[in-house]
Amino acid sequence: MPEKSSIFDMIGPIMIGPSSSHTAGVVRIAKVAVKILGDVPDSAEIIFYNSFARTYEGHGSDRAILAGLMDFDTDDKRIRESIEIASQSGLNYHFKSVGNASTLHPNSIRLLIGKGDRTIEVLGESKGGGVINIAEVNGFKADFSASLRTLIFFADDIKGSIAFIANVLAHDDCNIATMSVSRKGKNDLACQVIEMDSSIKPVTFEYLKSLSWIKEVINIPAIVL
Repeated sequence: MPEKSSIFDMIGPIMIGPSSSHTAGVVRIAKVAVKILGDVPDSAEIIFYNSFARTYEGHGSDRAILAGLMDFDTDDKRIRESIEIASQSGLNYHFKSVGNASTLHPNSIRLLIGKGDRTIEVLGESKGGGVINIAEVNGFKADFSASLRTLIFFADDIKGSIAFIANVLAHDDCNIATMSVSRKGKNDLACQVIEMDSSIKPVTFEYLKSLSWIKEVINIPAIVL
């Protein structure tokens, strides 16, 4: 039986228009990237693919992505002036468009953003109604929606690491909703993405960060519509 649509799916989120795919979803992709970076960036390379490459200016996706990179919400009236605000704030940004990337979702955006000496890369997909998928983080497959609290681990690919992290979170009373793992190769760097129904305790987060085989842990709050 096909999945039923809710009234929210049909009318979309509260937002600055004209389109939930081209504005609300785009803002949310950028806001997730900001959380992964850990700060509002001072530099950004923004690549629009496929449908976005042909329509990003006319549908306001250029303004939406800059608004998200400045951590504006989807209903922030400043989205309309985000290009001017970005220039005034000193954000150094550059747009590119790739019109025929057949392996990517029709509404895909790649962000290469930086603050000081830290840089990250995020590939996001805007699926309509403000719903997004973060397909990649720093070249690793990620596939999370940002609608739940999310942890991203970059760690050595060692035996038992997935079970260990899951066990630590279980003892912290964190219920895991989804989990995915990708790696560069056997015994190489791996990326584990965990979506949870509740937040992690600060002491547990600090403990996981302290483990020698875990290189980085990123704690992303739910980016609500």
